[in-house]
Amino acid sequence: MELNLKTRVSRYMSYLLRHNPQNLKMDLEGFVDIDELLAKLRLLIPVDKTLVVDIARTGDKKRFEIRGNKIRALYGHTIPVRLEHEEDKAVRILYHGTTESAAQRILKEGLEPMRRKFVHLSPTIEGAIYVGLRRTKHPVVLEINAEAARHDGFKFYRATDKVYLSTSLPSKYIRKSILES
Repeated sequence: MELNLKTRVSRYMSYLLRHNPQNLKMDLEGFVDIDELLAKLRLLIPVDKTLVVDIARTGDKKRFEIRGNKIRALYGHTIPVRLEHEEDKAVRILYHGTTESAAQRILKEGLEPMRRKFVHLSPTIEGAIYVGLRRTKHPVVLEINAEAARHDGFKFYRATDKVYLSTSLPSKYIRKSILES
């Protein structure tokens, strides 16, 4: 199945801004000039600036931020960037959608960011299911006791209204969601 243009552009933007800037001039906060990004995108995909801005400003999971004529990815980085998301001190429960085999490992060993800088969490079960469906037809939803973890010194950051971030989380704060029991 051929991906539509918007999806192709969004995925390539994510790759460049999160993982491999390929000589784009990126500042410490992960911002690059939109016109420079556009030139890089055009090497592989016929795209205009209107589409790039539309992708950044819309979408179900707000992946990008624009400031002036600069753009960056808001989360999901494997490259070092300084993202200063505000700490969320109120969220009590968060969710993580994953595969059955990964869930078993997480319940024993805890949740790790793997190749990324942070663990990605969802504020809703539906959001976690959506994330899990990218890896399996039958996702497992894990419930994170953010309130207890925070009490023990762990921090949670709100990247967007649908994505929260944290560092590694021990298994004692994680259980299968009630819907998964």
